[in-house]
Amino acid sequence: MKIYQDESQNIEYKESWNDKYLEWICGFANAQGGKIVIGVNDAHEIVGVNNSKRLMEDIPNKIVTHLGIVAEVNLLKADELDYIEIEIEPNSVPISYRGHYHYRSGSTKQELKGVSLQEFILRKMGRSWDDIAHPKVTEDVIDRDAITYFLKKGINSGRIDSDELQASTHDVLENLNLLDEDGKLKNAALLLFAKKPQRYFTSVEFQIGRFGKDEGDLLEQDIIEGNIIQMADKVMEVLRFKYLHAPIHFEGMQRIETLEIPDKAFREILYNAIAHKLYSGAAIQMHVYDDRIEVWNDGSLPAGYTPETLMRRHSSKPRNKNIAFAFFKAGFIDRWGLGYRKIMDGFKEAGMEPPTIELVDGGVRVTIWRRNVTNNSVNVTNNGVNVTNNVTNNDENVTNNVTNNDENVTNNLIDLSSVSLTERQRNIIDLIKNNRRISAAEMSRILSVTLRTIKRDLKEMQRLGVITRDGKTKATEWIVNNEI
Repeated sequence: MKIYQDESQNIEYKESWNDKYLEWICGFANAQGGKIVIGVNDAHEIVGVNNSKRLMEDIPNKIVTHLGIVAEVNLLKADELDYIEIEIEPNSVPISYRGHYHYRSGSTKQELKGVSLQEFILRKMGRSWDDIAHPKVTEDVIDRDAITYFLKKGINSGRIDSDELQASTHDVLENLNLLDEDGKLKNAALLLFAKKPQRYFTSVEFQIGRFGKDEGDLLEQDIIEGNIIQMADKVMEVLRFKYLHAPIHFEGMQRIETLEIPDKAFREILYNAIAHKLYSGAAIQMHVYDDRIEVWNDGSLPAGYTPETLMRRHSSKPRNKNIAFAFFKAGFIDRWGLGYRKIMDGFKEAGMEPPTIELVDGGVRVTIWRRNVTNNSVNVTNNGVNVTNNVTNNDENVTNNVTNNDENVTNNLIDLSSVSLTERQRNIIDLIKNNRRISAAEMSRILSVTLRTIKRDLKEMQRLGVITRDGKTKATEWIVNNEI
């Protein structure tokens, strides 16, 4: 029996014609185009059709009548058997069949509904969801601090001129194409810079959870809210103090903490998840396990893209064009489709296993494989001074044993053997070093403990002489008396 020779993925084989195959033609027209062959079975064997003459009249007419498009319909012959090829070109406008929109994805056909349909129609119009204007919202809802943060990031990256720092909020929004022709704020403007974007979009949050053996064993969680231009920084802040290891080493007398995961590559993962998320879908989720970290964002890859596509140089096709442009101007992402290659290179340089990328539950999941990092050793080298701290962490009781091999530690260091601090108290010290005017309430929020607990820790640390409070007003500063 004659075999039909065509190995294309965009092809369907049907032994006989049925009007329901108009749905497949609709799906091909809405996607990348394709071909339907009538008279060929799934084994690619040409079995022929009996009523070829009538079908050659009916099929083209039905395609025009029900779909409003023209397809090339050809009658072919092999071993005295007639079979029909229907070739469908991709269409630039959305095509429906009896009011329903079908789409060919991979080797399957799906009917588009709800959010998927909205996104599809916008894409066919050359627009994206974040390009839609939001009614009845004025520029008063925009946070100028977020605008300033964005401008400073862009200036530091060399993608924004320094004189733009004085630009008005309106001019910044206009330059980023975040206002429509009537001057109304687009969805992207609210996501990027609104004081409270959750008022307009319920899924604008980043959920972080620490889990035990599986996702049914939730140990603790945090939810990061606010504008998305500053979201990655907030996520990193919480991760650094609650979820990730930061092994300590000293350069001279300076205490250095290096995150267990390469910072730049990790931020690239966060920026991608935030910029390309489907904001009419679910929130971004991060699952932290002992051996891995999973970052999932709602929204599939561009049509025709696979996880393998991301590993090589590819065209940049952002879901949210305006958000992606703002992230580019801020220096967060590039526009050349090199983001995931940078991620892989960053992990390789750090000596870590490269992350894996999967399509899961209608979104993209990146899995980072953690290396075995413990807080059991801290090495200090300074002109012959070699100090090793053996730390045993049992809940909140940390005992520090210090051995000085060559000379006494200078007065710039507290003798660790004389101070017993909990891990949370050490995190408080790090917070103070980053911001001497940080309030107890801010510490409570970042470390996810009660204000009463923070105040008790601060009082104990003052008693030990580790920190000093300078002032009693809102201008109060905390001072770390010695480097720990």
